[in-house]
Amino acid sequence: MRYVLGIDIGGTNLVVGAVSETGEKVLGLHTEPTGAVHGADDVLARIVQMARATIEETRAADPDAEIRGLGVGSPGPINIASGKVLLTPNLGWVDMPVRDRLGDALGLPAVLDNDANCAMAGELWVGAAKGARHAVTFTLGTGIGGGIVVDGKLDHGASDVAAEIGHITIETNGRRCGCGNDGCLEAYASGPAIARRAIEAIEAGADSSIPLIVAGDPAKVTAQTVYEAAAAGDPLALEVVQDTAKYLGVGVANIINILNPEVVVICGGVTRAGDRLFVPLRREVNRRAFKPAVKACRIVPGILPGTAGVVGAAKVFLDANP
Repeated sequence: MRYVLGIDIGGTNLVVGAVSETGEKVLGLHTEPTGAVHGADDVLARIVQMARATIEETRAADPDAEIRGLGVGSPGPINIASGKVLLTPNLGWVDMPVRDRLGDALGLPAVLDNDANCAMAGELWVGAAKGARHAVTFTLGTGIGGGIVVDGKLDHGASDVAAEIGHITIETNGRRCGCGNDGCLEAYASGPAIARRAIEAIEAGADSSIPLIVAGDPAKVTAQTVYEAAAAGDPLALEVVQDTAKYLGVGVANIINILNPEVVVICGGVTRAGDRLFVPLRREVNRRAFKPAVKACRIVPGILPGTAGVVGAAKVFLDANP
């Protein structure tokens, strides 16, 4: 069987796997922390190590395995033709030739796309958006990304920077975002932003069980901590999740009014909040978006947790190398 390496570069984690040409099988899946503070050379070297381990495990599981190439998803604006990551606020990379660095190191043809575009490609291929002609993905992690499908195809825009959904302005004089703007959706609803809002409330005197979960160390509070506390009924955590749903609802409503998709897929750890997130999110969208557009659109969680970016990166390679 033939496979494509899918490489998902995130602000928090790196994920590598070998994806079959049908998208139905992922072998040799490896995950480890990104460790962006150690610099781009260190990150890319570890990705190469992970990829080699994935290739070895794939060939062990399938002796007839053929590795066709690799698809790479990276956060931030990119240039597809040059294979460069132009800017990544959460990694600190500027004009980084990621495609060629990884492809040359592994001796394989490579394709680069935005990580959220890859997640959209994965969910469209074998996930929650399968069969859709018009779809949007919101990817919530260290940052917030997006992917747009128009008439069955990923839309990259005029300069490969379409679907930077995390940088929709939702508060004109709001929180400072890592991109340098004020009031971006990412500054309110990304993983670090969710944790930050909870910490600020606790420091202001709000009663919560969150400090007990992290043994009194605010640096250990993450979005996952907030989800766990919300699941246990913590009032502050529930309020933070509700507010997150409202912020996301504003962003989703804007996109629905502009693009009129048939499905919006929400990907990332925030989906662990379940109905605590999706019920108020859908309510906010219904309040803000045009009713015919809302009626035509499903808002659903992704069904490829942890692998959407890997599967989608492989699909991006296959689409570029049919």
